[in-house]
Amino acid sequence: MASWLLWLIVVFTIITVGKGKQNVRQVCHFNDLKGLTSFKAGIHVDTSSRLAKWVGHGCCSWEGITCNETTGRVTGIRLPGFISTNDLVFQSQMRGLLSPSITLVSCLEVIDLGGLIGLAGRIPPSIGLRLPNLRKLYLYGNKLIGPVPDSIGKLSKLEELHLYENRLSGSLPSTMGNLKNLNQLLLYSNELAGTIPDAFTNLTNIVQMDLHSNILTGHIPERIGEMQVLEKLDLSKNLLTGKIPLSLANLNSISELYLDTNHLEGEIPFPSSFGQLSSLGFLRLDDNHLTGRIPTSFGNMVSLQRVSLANNKFEGVIPSSLGNLSALKELYLSGNLLSGQIPESVGQLSQLIMFNVSHNQIQGPLPHELSSLENLQTLDLSFNHLNLISFPQWLAELPSLSRIYCARCGIQGEIPDFLQATPSPIQELDLSSNHLTGSLPAWLGRLTQLYKLNFSRNSLASRIPVSVRNLQYLGVLDLHSNKLTGPINNVFQIGNAFPDGSLTYIDLSDNYFSTGIVQAGVGSQTGIRYLNLSHNFLEGRVATSIGRLKSLQTLDLSCNKLGFNLPEALANVSSLEKLKLQKNHFTGRIPVGFLKLKRLKELDLSDNLLAGEIPAGKPLTDFPRSSYSGNKGLCGKPLSPCKVKGLLLVEEPL
Repeated sequence: MASWLLWLIVVFTIITVGKGKQNVRQVCHFNDLKGLTSFKAGIHVDTSSRLAKWVGHGCCSWEGITCNETTGRVTGIRLPGFISTNDLVFQSQMRGLLSPSITLVSCLEVIDLGGLIGLAGRIPPSIGLRLPNLRKLYLYGNKLIGPVPDSIGKLSKLEELHLYENRLSGSLPSTMGNLKNLNQLLLYSNELAGTIPDAFTNLTNIVQMDLHSNILTGHIPERIGEMQVLEKLDLSKNLLTGKIPLSLANLNSISELYLDTNHLEGEIPFPSSFGQLSSLGFLRLDDNHLTGRIPTSFGNMVSLQRVSLANNKFEGVIPSSLGNLSALKELYLSGNLLSGQIPESVGQLSQLIMFNVSHNQIQGPLPHELSSLENLQTLDLSFNHLNLISFPQWLAELPSLSRIYCARCGIQGEIPDFLQATPSPIQELDLSSNHLTGSLPAWLGRLTQLYKLNFSRNSLASRIPVSVRNLQYLGVLDLHSNKLTGPINNVFQIGNAFPDGSLTYIDLSDNYFSTGIVQAGVGSQTGIRYLNLSHNFLEGRVATSIGRLKSLQTLDLSCNKLGFNLPEALANVSSLEKLKLQKNHFTGRIPVGFLKLKRLKELDLSDNLLAGEIPAGKPLTDFPRSSYSGNKGLCGKPLSPCKVKGLLLVEEPL
């Protein structure tokens, strides 16, 4: 009998405990329910429809909510903006304000509201005081404003903090230096200001710190080298000043270091000894005010794959030790004061695909060892003191080379025929600012993969060959400042590989072209954004087809012999920002439709034969008198008021 009674007690206990656990799962803790419903109430649009399923009191069964099975308390809110299905990934929206009551859910370990475009408001100021167990906080890609709360430094268990791509402002709280367990700090693309607190160097477990694209000022903390497990550091695109700290060389685990686009000065202080920064693969120091020479010890950082030192004030020779960087794929040295010759050792960089030394003081000759660079795809030697005289044929025989930039390299003579049959199809070719003579060759049409062609500032004298119509991928055509003649219609008759054509940029200015303007907008090339035909001898009428260039931002037809009325169809080009038609023979009135050009920032109609009243209203009345001067028949603001004489409007004498 006693054993039977004992068995009943055990069964009753199991059932009771089971029901207790079941109740824990079904009934939400009062504070959790209040915090979650307040969050839902702050959202007025949810394109994912997840919040619509938040009904009843059993919040642990709600989508995106996880709970502790023992206590029943909510431990996770996972409602990321990017949602994956079997077929696709799409980004959902939650428009509304982030409720500060979310901190009532006090046992939270994970908050993931990242990528919810439309989620606005502020990070709750009390977040660090109310959520002591928080390990991961993802509030990136929202529209949050205001500061990063000081209390965030109280989140002693926090491991990952992702607040990037918001509109956060104010300074970085030094209290964040207390986050000893933090391994990811991503605050980039905000409006954070002030200095980087020295206390950040106490984050000795941090693996990734990204603060780029803010407005941070001051120096990089001197003790930054104490963050020994740091693998990625990005402080680029800020307003940082001072020198690069010596301690950076102690970051033995770092593989990515981006300090570009700041105001840093002084010399590169690393590596100071062999073995330092041995894991560094990606280094950007470009767009600063750095000086001195490129350290010879650079050749010891054998893991380097991509290096940019461009747009600084480095001087002296390119160290031959760079030839030791066997993993190097991209090297950007442009925009410095480097001199001497390109070292022969560069030919040892068998993995190199990009080599840019443009805008320096590099001298010739080119080392023939460069012909060993079988993987080189882009070579930019422009604007140096090379004085090549002739284009090196061996350079055109590189098996992978498709982008060639040799502007102002002292090249003379005709465009070399061997460029028509390179091992790799040419995609970009810039031989501008040289001494090229002769004609544009008919074989240009064989470069069917060509995207960019720049032969400007030479002495080429011919017509544009018909074969250019075959360049259906051509996006940029710059032939300005030559002696080219004849019609320009072939340019507008290039084939249509794309719905709006391929061309976006055309500059044929400062030549002797005479006809073909009527073809603008006739063919498939309607995606043109920049069109400069100024300083030619173009005659006749600008056809109404020019109004089909719906993407046009700059149109310069100045200093030609164009006549008849101004093309009213331009009023339909709402994207137009710059319109220059001065020094032609245009007659008649300024079309009233030009008032629709609301984006117009620059207008010049001077020195024509225009007459009548300037249409009243913005933007036409906002331009200076000089925009309309030299048209004796024009009147009205900003010129002198019109005076009625008979049925004519004439300008009052000054």
